[in-house]
Amino acid sequence: MRHLIDLAKPGQYADTLVILLPGAYQQPEDFIKEGFVQAVRQRQLGIDLIMAELSFSHIADQSALSEIYSYLIQPAIAAGYQNIWLAGISVGGYVAIAYAGRYPRQLAGLLLLAPYLGNRMTTGEIAVAGGIQAWTPDAISDEDIERLNWHWLKTHAIAAETELRPIEVHLSYGEDDRFTESHLMMAQILPATRVDKIPGDHVWPVWRQLWHNFLDKRFGKNSHD
Repeated sequence: MRHLIDLAKPGQYADTLVILLPGAYQQPEDFIKEGFVQAVRQRQLGIDLIMAELSFSHIADQSALSEIYSYLIQPAIAAGYQNIWLAGISVGGYVAIAYAGRYPRQLAGLLLLAPYLGNRMTTGEIAVAGGIQAWTPDAISDEDIERLNWHWLKTHAIAAETELRPIEVHLSYGEDDRFTESHLMMAQILPATRVDKIPGDHVWPVWRQLWHNFLDKRFGKNSHD
């Protein structure tokens, strides 16, 4: 799995690693071009970054999950990282949720930036049921990642009330995003402090501002989360 690495301090690992997963037709280099790395470095945060590449074929056959595990997460654990986050844009957010469901207890948190949460058939089923809390799906096949992702979000929200250190799930999106309806459904099961909505569409300037907001809120000097 092709990826780029940017360390907070050259030659040594920080305690925290954020793995950035791109959206459709995006490359790891785009995170540099769009200022994601600069945003972390200008704040002098002790966070290392990995920018990964995702291919549609590997997302479709789910091999992206095993590649993230083998090429990124396992080496990160071996390197001694204490907190590993996945931050995904659009379909990268879809992959991040799927990874959390497939490999539990490896991650400290997820940042989902305007995540793709499923086609209209899937999201419509949940909406008709009265929302994710009322949704009670039948058995879900291992191939049905969209519904598995929603089921994980639902069960994680319930388990988070009792687990000592549940995965932090943060949702950030533009209020004019084309996936807003599904974002609103997801927001219903998250603490309000972990949902960030700003004006804008499904575009880099919005995601960049949401990234700045997340860094200040979660890792800034006045962070209490």
